[in-house]
This record gives sequence, structure tokens and C-alpha cells, in this order.
Amino acid sequence: MNDFDTRTYTRTRVATGLTVCLLMCGGSRQSEGTQGGRAKFPGNPSVRPAVRAVLDAVRADEPQVAADQIRLCEIPAPPFKEAARAGAMRSAFEQIGLANVRVDRAGNVLGERAGVSPQPRLVVAAHVDTVFPEETDVHVTRSGTVLKGPGIGDNCRGLAVLLAVARALQRSGLQTDGPITFVANTGEEGLGDLRGAKALFNDTLKGRVDRFMAIDGAGLYLANTAVGSRRYRVTFKGPGGHSYAAFGTANPIQAMGRAIAAIARLPVPGEARTTFNVGRVGGGTSINAIPTECWMEVDLRSTDAAALAALEAQVTRAADDAAAEENRRGGVAGAITVVRQLVGDRPPGRTPAGSPIVQTALAAARALGLTLTPTESSTDANVPIQLKIPAIAIGTGGRSTGPHTANETYDTTDAWRGTQFAALTVVMLAGR
Repeated sequence: MNDFDTRTYTRTRVATGLTVCLLMCGGSRQSEGTQGGRAKFPGNPSVRPAVRAVLDAVRADEPQVAADQIRLCEIPAPPFKEAARAGAMRSAFEQIGLANVRVDRAGNVLGERAGVSPQPRLVVAAHVDTVFPEETDVHVTRSGTVLKGPGIGDNCRGLAVLLAVARALQRSGLQTDGPITFVANTGEEGLGDLRGAKALFNDTLKGRVDRFMAIDGAGLYLANTAVGSRRYRVTFKGPGGHSYAAFGTANPIQAMGRAIAAIARLPVPGEARTTFNVGRVGGGTSINAIPTECWMEVDLRSTDAAALAALEAQVTRAADDAAAEENRRGGVAGAITVVRQLVGDRPPGRTPAGSPIVQTALAAARALGLTLTPTESSTDANVPIQLKIPAIAIGTGGRSTGPHTANETYDTTDAWRGTQFAALTVVMLAGR
């Protein structure tokens, strides 16, 4: 918890208890009982018409949200080449009327909505990038309520919800105590290694973020636990040679195969969810050539830093042992060498379940008739959680199948409930 949230802990707890009254009590006109539409937190019941206006707006806006979801998804955003989709988000921020719309050095698109006071500053972000290479067909098809296309739920829906929340706040005229920075960020997926979020907190908005919320993926969830990951490209190198004439020479691919088989047999702890995956392999010259080089990319994950470090050591040992075994087979010590390159480092961590930001989000969910239990995920929120900045990640509603595949689907049935959850949580977290 940072200093600002420490000072406002008690007041935030009061605000969460008044959420239902904020939504359900009193009249329907926005001007009634408001101070120029200003939402006074913690909990002035007179703000209810303006809050209701925001919630009504996002529900009525669902056709536009789905249209934005499709439009954005049909703009390719492969790893490290997200500029076109980011440009579309910049135009959308400007059309909504956000202030100081800009692009930072990491390619993140930022837009501001002023508060009455400079604090608390809430940052709400959704990532623009996908896991798919440039040649992927990103055309979206629709069958009834179901949309189908690469990235349609993760994270095209997140981007559409981000726009819907900003649009509803602008149209309602509701003023929050603190400013809100809306961000369409780069580099969340794969080898992007959270580069957009890291740039936000280490450069663009360094020292100026009091609370953070990521909008990422389908379903109704609230994640306060950050799943950490260590990602490596492991390269095996050897002398190579003709497959017949040099038969018996130590073979890098055979060594890598042994390593992969050993990794597949590794035990994982039962108390902290810990996983491993060999996601990509490559190398070699020809079917009739002993290769001089091959590589594999390995993803290691855990919610526990110690378990992650232990798994990392096991994988390192598996690669070294496999190389040594292949060298013994070839009869030349040191013929096969192993080079490890760290290509991804996501820190694990946790925003306490009892913290104001988590309790506020849970109260918003309850006010909307949603029952959520804090869970775990790997998102842009990993970065602020490591920095001890109050942070959570939430889903967008709806239902998805096949994320990170070309056949991903998103069912928009009642998906507006996720947009309402995002909007109400934003309103509450931008209050004192």
C-alpha cells in the first residue's frame, strides 16, 4: 500500500459500504443533488443519478462496444508491431474528448480525464498487442452473439471496454475526485515482457500512479495475485557435419530433445501453482546435415517466487545434463554447449485481499449483483504489484473459447455486465 492509500484506507472502506446506496437510492436526473456532476467520495448518496447515468450509458452502448471490438481486432497488432492498432486507439481517445492524448516512447497511447484534485490518480489500461504473427488472418466473423477471430476476447474486448468506460464518463458529465489516465499499452503478450507497463511505471508516469487497474480478457473475474514468469531462449550449439560422413558427432537437436524430455518429467509443488512449457523450437540446416545450432523457448510460471526460482534451477540442470549426455555419446567433451538468454521476466506478487482497492472492486461487483472471489492472473498489473502500488486486473464479461488461438471466440451475451463492472469500479477507485 502506498502512502496515499494508507492515508485514505478508512475513508475508502466507508465508500465501499455506501456503493449500493450510490446506485439504488433516489431520483433519476443527473443534475439532482450533484455538484456539477461531481462524485464526492467517500459516499455522498446525492451522486447516485450521475453514477446511474454512467451505468445506463455503458449498457445502452453495447452495440458500439461490439463494433469497436470487431473493428480493432481486424487491425493487426503482432508482437512489437502494434502501431496501427495503437493509432486507432489514439484516434478513438481524441474523438471521445480525452485530454492530452499522446504516445510515449514504448508506443503506449495515453489520454487524460481530469479530476477535481490531483489525487488519487487512477490508471486504467488495456493492452493492444496479440500473440499472432504478421501473416495471421485477423478477419472477424459473427454468428448471432458469437464473434470469432484471433484476439477477439484477449484483448480486443478489453480495448473496446476501455473506450466504453471513457465514453460513458464523458457523456455523463460525472466528475471524480481524482484524475483518470486511460492507457492502451503495448507489449503485454509473449516476448513483449510487459514492456508497455514497465515503461509506464519506470518512465512515463513514474511516481504519479496511486492505483492501477488492467482490463484484460473475457469473463467476470478480479485478480489480485500476479503470476510471475521467467522465460528463456535456450540455444544448443555444436560442430555440425554431414549426416552420413560425420555420423556419431554430437548433435545439438538430439541434446535439446533429451532436455525437453527431462523438463516434461519435472515435478511441480502442490502448494503454489507452478507450471512449465516449451512453447517454440527451431534450428538445423537440412535433413541430411548434423546441425550446428538449435533453440527452444521455455516459459516458467508460479505465484511463488521461491518455487519459480527452484523450477528455473531444475530446467537449467536438465539442459546442462542433456548436453553432457550427448557429448558422452559423441565422445568429445564440450562439443555441445548451452547458451541461456532471459527473454521475459514477470514478477510474482500479491495485492492483499483486504486492501482498499480489492475491497472497493468487490463492493462494486456486489452492487451489480455479481459474486466474485479474488483470483490470480498474469497481466500488466504484475508491474505495479511488484512496486507495491495498489493494483488489480479484471475481465470484460462475456464468454470466450480458444484464447491465444486463431479460432478464438467471444460470446457477447450479457457482456455489458462486464462493462458496467469496469465502469463502476473506475468511478469508485477515482474517488477519495
